[in-house]
Amino acid sequence: MLQQTTVKAVAPYYLRFTEKFPTVQALASADRDDVLAAWAGLGYYSRARNLHACAQAVVALGGFPQDVEGLRALPGIGPYTAAAVAAIAFGVPVVPVDGNVERVTARLFAITEPLPPARKKLAQLARTLNADAEAQERPSDFAQALFDLGSSLCSPRAPACGLCPWQGECAAYKQGIAAELPRKLPKAERPVRYGAVFLAQDAARQVLLRKRAEKGLLAAMTELPGTEWRLENWSEADILQAAPFAADWKLAGRIKHVFTHFTLYLDVYVAQIKHFSNQAVSDGFLVPVECVKDTALPSVMQKCFEKGLSCLKEKKS
Repeated sequence: MLQQTTVKAVAPYYLRFTEKFPTVQALASADRDDVLAAWAGLGYYSRARNLHACAQAVVALGGFPQDVEGLRALPGIGPYTAAAVAAIAFGVPVVPVDGNVERVTARLFAITEPLPPARKKLAQLARTLNADAEAQERPSDFAQALFDLGSSLCSPRAPACGLCPWQGECAAYKQGIAAELPRKLPKAERPVRYGAVFLAQDAARQVLLRKRAEKGLLAAMTELPGTEWRLENWSEADILQAAPFAADWKLAGRIKHVFTHFTLYLDVYVAQIKHFSNQAVSDGFLVPVECVKDTALPSVMQKCFEKGLSCLKEKKS
């Protein structure tokens, strides 16, 4: 959960998730849709799918591999996670390299080449940090100490060099460039995409949802029916032509959602209907309004649902 997400954001999800799935066996035997629903709102949903698959692999193996190679063979486990688990859980003398460790390493060796091109070099240098005997004997403590050093004293903007135990060895400190490192290439402008979604509610206060494709962005998550997401803005005529069925669709508003690689604008259309036809439901499923929160609805769709539901309530009143 902490990959790409802050501790503050993760904490409530972690508590709920581990309460629902308290053991590896419980997670492995759970339905994937239940796992995705418990993760909904946290983002980067491939992590949830991989975590579920990983639990199933561990149960099939009879336990966790205790070396880096075995851990890396598990679904969703990359070099950093494998090294972190190996060092902290199993005492393997390896150095896990995350963003904090990259920063410490860039400053310690005064690596001025920018990220991401410098990433491979920084990883190679980071692996030399545990060369002394004490670090080799206490790999778990060393890994935790390195994380803590990067997240506290060796912070991104105002490193507390005066308190750092590695001040004497730090090449960037000696050159007076610690706060400038690591350097990064300028970020490319994030592209924008546009689309629309449709929220219809019947007399029984049910709404129509559907499941996304098994592969791609937000794979297997729940969504409101909608258009494709494209680079050109949609005209209202084109949007209404793409509606899941004919109804008195009204624009409730537009939401904005920022993904890692693009910004998305979705126009939310709503309709109050008497009932859903069999044809309308053939490509999705009906959910009572009060149960939508229990489905695997990602953050972007939660925004759309709340925007549309608010509009429907206003129209009723």
